[in-house]
Amino acid sequence: MIRPKLSLRRPLAVLAAALIGSTGAVALASPASAHHTTISATVVCDQRSGERVITWKVVNSERRKTATITNVTANPATTVVLAPEGADAAELKGTAIPKAGFVEGVQRVPGDTTSATLTVDAAWFQEGDSRRNKAPRSSDSKTIKLDADGACAPAPKCVDASAAKYSHTFDGPKGTATVKLEGDQPLCGDAKQYFTLVSYFAPRPQFATPQYVYGTPASDYLGGTQTEIELNVGVPDCHTQVDLIWGGVDEVIDPLVENGERYGNKKLGEKGAPGNRSSGPQGWYNGGSKNCTTPASTFASACDGTVAVSLSNDGSLSRYAVEFEVRGENGWSKKVTVEPGKADNETVVPAENAGKIEVLVDGEVIEGGTYKWQRPEDCPLPTVTTDADCETFALTASNPEGGVPVKVDFTYGDKTESRTVAPGTSEKVTFKAGDDEAALVVLPDLGLELEVVYAPEGCGGGGGGEEPPGLPVTGAAAGGIAAGAIALLAVGAVLFVMARRRRIHFTA
Repeated sequence: MIRPKLSLRRPLAVLAAALIGSTGAVALASPASAHHTTISATVVCDQRSGERVITWKVVNSERRKTATITNVTANPATTVVLAPEGADAAELKGTAIPKAGFVEGVQRVPGDTTSATLTVDAAWFQEGDSRRNKAPRSSDSKTIKLDADGACAPAPKCVDASAAKYSHTFDGPKGTATVKLEGDQPLCGDAKQYFTLVSYFAPRPQFATPQYVYGTPASDYLGGTQTEIELNVGVPDCHTQVDLIWGGVDEVIDPLVENGERYGNKKLGEKGAPGNRSSGPQGWYNGGSKNCTTPASTFASACDGTVAVSLSNDGSLSRYAVEFEVRGENGWSKKVTVEPGKADNETVVPAENAGKIEVLVDGEVIEGGTYKWQRPEDCPLPTVTTDADCETFALTASNPEGGVPVKVDFTYGDKTESRTVAPGTSEKVTFKAGDDEAALVVLPDLGLELEVVYAPEGCGGGGGGEEPPGLPVTGAAAGGIAAGAIALLAVGAVLFVMARRRRIHFTA
């Protein structure tokens, strides 16, 4: 039996053709599915216009081919222009997308828009493309939600005073400050926000009370077209406090007293409201290098050696009571408190303590606060009288009432006698008559000297007369000596005034 031979060539050819046809179909379809664009978007709210601004990003999927956007369909139907947007920006339609690159388009939609969709048609044209060999194309869409954070509204054209923010500068030692409204918008309506700069007298360079306002506080407001102010106050040349506060002059506290009202968070730069609504340095200062008082003293010496000390507290800076301490020699001390604007004239330093006097405040001697007793020019001076005969030469020093004890040195020949004459008393010194013609009387405490000539009459010239030496002087001679004594009593003060640091000759 002869079996026919089966040929496989035709079936294989048919199968091969089918496979080839199938492969060709895939190859022809793949460009249509491989070429595409990818769309994403970001959204912001433009508060100036109240619009939402969508930035669409369109990415080319092909690394070797440039895509061309052939059509753009937007919903809402507003224009999509190339980013960045501007007066001369072109539309996104017709734009080429670089190989493996992207382009961005900007679209503005109303602030209450809830969603937006962008559809982009693109083609990948190449050289040699014809009707038979058409360029690959794609159409891609993207929809986004816009109302996740609520509607977009335009920013207000003014700021409510209750929500306004400020910034400030502050220089306490110079007494200057500025306050500025933050942002581009003024306060709404007729609203005004006042700020005040105030300085005080203070008892210490650190916070202490009481404090008293110095000069006139500086106050101004922000509102309307006024968005920045400058404040200046005088600062006392002594311990002070300077405060920059929230509010007008009606907020100023005068005086600041112990357990009284305080500014607290009204001071700008504080941590709490309203002071924390202004950014900047702390708006308060404490300092100054000297007391806000003007303590002064004057001195008056008395003939009896005492010194009257007058204490005053009435200068232009005096705002506080001053405790004075008056110190004399030998541990003598007295404390006196003088109220502001007052004086005290009742402090008298005893004569035995008046050699050196100091007036102190807070343990320091005040300016002009040192003194020692000085004899007043109108005090009556001691007087000297003589009583001389042929055997003795007597000298008597008298010190008037109301003065101080006076030391007197009497010198005749080679002998010197010293006496201290108390006020209202006299001291007499008698020398044996000799050949010296004069005696010297010195008051060293007063810087006075007096030379008294010894020349009694009728003594016989040392034994050459009719009467023997040493006999009492009688008759006219005695009357002359008495007259001389009386004259000395009358003019003694004048003689000593003229005899300061020089000698005056007087014949006894």
